[in-house]
Amino acid sequence: MIELIVSQGRVADRAPRMIEGAARLARALEKRYGLTGRYIGKPAPSAVDDWTVSLPQAAETLNGLRDAVAESIGNGSRTVMVSNTCSASLGTLPVVAREHPDAVVLYIDGHGDFNTPRTGTGYLGGMVLSGACGLWDSGHGAGLRPAQAVLVGSRDIDEGEAELIAAHGVRVIPPAGTTAESIRAAVGDAPVWVHIDWDVMEPGHVPADYSVPGGLLPEQIRAVFEAIPPEQLRGVELAEFNAPVDDELSDRAVETILAMVAPAFENVPGPAAGPGGAVPAL
Repeated sequence: MIELIVSQGRVADRAPRMIEGAARLARALEKRYGLTGRYIGKPAPSAVDDWTVSLPQAAETLNGLRDAVAESIGNGSRTVMVSNTCSASLGTLPVVAREHPDAVVLYIDGHGDFNTPRTGTGYLGGMVLSGACGLWDSGHGAGLRPAQAVLVGSRDIDEGEAELIAAHGVRVIPPAGTTAESIRAAVGDAPVWVHIDWDVMEPGHVPADYSVPGGLLPEQIRAVFEAIPPEQLRGVELAEFNAPVDDELSDRAVETILAMVAPAFENVPGPAAGPGGAVPAL
């Protein structure tokens, strides 16, 4: 069984269409796979602010996402969370670490998200993985061992952040090395939790905040999911779809996402399985 959880409260959003992007993708998943999403949080306007402002503002949403993911894991479901920002995972990755202590977390992101309040720009979204690993106290828990985390497709990494990644033993698979073989080697026979920020992709396929060139192609994302044995996949987080105002562009981007993630909805007990399809270009 798949349980769909959707973040709809502001969690450090700096672009105005991130919450809408999560809602659009969630509605498409509901329609294609016969799911009913659990929507968490109340939308609020985007803003450019420091983590000391955005983190307290997001507390209710983060707590709600934490509880929803914990309940989903407890039900034995494959959890799918669609979130407006990576920052939402500050509430969920500590739950994954607690409930699946041996899990490998594939953190598929154009950035490392391994800054702390002492490094980086103060943007909450750049401190997600480090917070889950306990390098700083978000107030929402930690417990993920850095050795459990694998950065996939990351290429825009700050100097101080890179030092932390190396010092703590976080594995990194660069875009050119992201293949089915490298993913299978990284996960072994462990439970797997997948987190994707769409800025990991080469620009032009899925609109995302903070996109940088040199990213993954749609077929590489799909290959990641195809490489993970279905019985090992515990959950998926899909973050940072910055929905275009133009409905046609937005719909094409959603179809691109659905085609990439389709393997995560196949080979699942119950009525969740559905069509996959080819990966269209945007």
